[in-house]
Amino acid sequence: MKLVSIYTQYIILLLFVSGFHKSSAQIWTIQQCLDTAQVHNKNLQISRNNISVGEQKQKEAKAGLIPKVTANADYRYFTNLPYQLMPLSTFNPTAPEGKFKEAQFGVPHNINANLQLSMPLYNPQVYGAIQTTKIASELTDLQYLKTEEQIYFEISNLYYNAQILHRQSAFIDSNLINATKLLHNMQLLNEQLLARGTDVNKVKFQVAQLTAQKESISSKYSQVLNALKFTMGIPIEQSLQIEPNIYFQNTHEYISSSTLDIRLTKTQYRLLASELSTLKFSRLPSLSLYGTYGTTGYGYDKEPNDFLNFYPIGFAGIQLSYPLFNGTVTQRKINQKKIELQNNELQMNLLTEQNTMLVENAKQQRMLAKNTIETTTVQIQWAQSVFEQTALQQKQGTASLTDVLLADNTLREAQQTYLSAVIDYLKADWELKKLTGNLLNKK
Repeated sequence: MKLVSIYTQYIILLLFVSGFHKSSAQIWTIQQCLDTAQVHNKNLQISRNNISVGEQKQKEAKAGLIPKVTANADYRYFTNLPYQLMPLSTFNPTAPEGKFKEAQFGVPHNINANLQLSMPLYNPQVYGAIQTTKIASELTDLQYLKTEEQIYFEISNLYYNAQILHRQSAFIDSNLINATKLLHNMQLLNEQLLARGTDVNKVKFQVAQLTAQKESISSKYSQVLNALKFTMGIPIEQSLQIEPNIYFQNTHEYISSSTLDIRLTKTQYRLLASELSTLKFSRLPSLSLYGTYGTTGYGYDKEPNDFLNFYPIGFAGIQLSYPLFNGTVTQRKINQKKIELQNNELQMNLLTEQNTMLVENAKQQRMLAKNTIETTTVQIQWAQSVFEQTALQQKQGTASLTDVLLADNTLREAQQTYLSAVIDYLKADWELKKLTGNLLNKK
């Protein structure tokens, strides 16, 4: 009767603690954690800002085709007017040829104010820059998806690790109940001189060991939850309770699609090819329209002829620019881009082959873990039954303490094997989703 009372009190305590946690903290599903990270995760916010930067760069490149208007103003005061050599015959018709006389021209005050208009009619580098920034913007979008995929992968691992620790804690609670019952039985037998004190100490050591394991797992569980909160982008002090039950889906094949790594590599190839084309376009001529309209002022500040007069000026023209030779700089840049393209193709082949190998490995690991889970689930039930029967036999004097401890160790080994298989299955399943391009698929 005393044993039943202790057991009942322990169960009531567990139910009270469980009910307290459920009432004090909202249970978050893994999808809620992912949705929260989508809004609050700092890395995703940075990636979204990078997308905005890419959009602005694309608009900046397109702005190269818009006419430019510049206002200019200039004032000069000549302390010494510029000299010019004039033929001496200008001043003396009889002077011999080849003789010159210096002369100063202009007035000390010069003012210029004008508006300049320039508009590219044909500039291949501008068009190349527009195409390049467009591809760069696509690359930034893919990099955002890559960051999102990494965040989802981290949250999933942390969430499942928390579930595993929660399940492991539940196993220890069950084992602790068994050990407490066994300790009570051994103490009763010791009082009746039917068991030795060393047997009681062995069971006490087992209870202390389980208690220490429970405290260790509780600490790890808190650390994992803190890491989960950090990855989600919510305050550490915020209460968080995960779904304790682990739900397994039947093994199925995912529809393979191009992974983000391969898509990133392909887009990088297009970006390099666009940069190469822009470099080649820099050898082509460019044509632009320009015009100026303004006024020029001349002033003289000496008596008796001081004055300040302004005269209009305006002109328009077309400018053709054709690069003839720049020291082979462009050719060296072109050669560099060609080598980068070769490396990109090699990287593409490497990723494709590696992905094929990793997909096969993940499928095999997931299948093995699934079979182990099914086997160990039955083994845990069998080991629990054996332990209960052995504990009852030991209470009746037909089994030794060693038999009970061996049955308990068998039960714990089966539980640990089950938890390890669950971890392997979840990791392999999420790795397979990632390798087949389905990790961000919310269906």
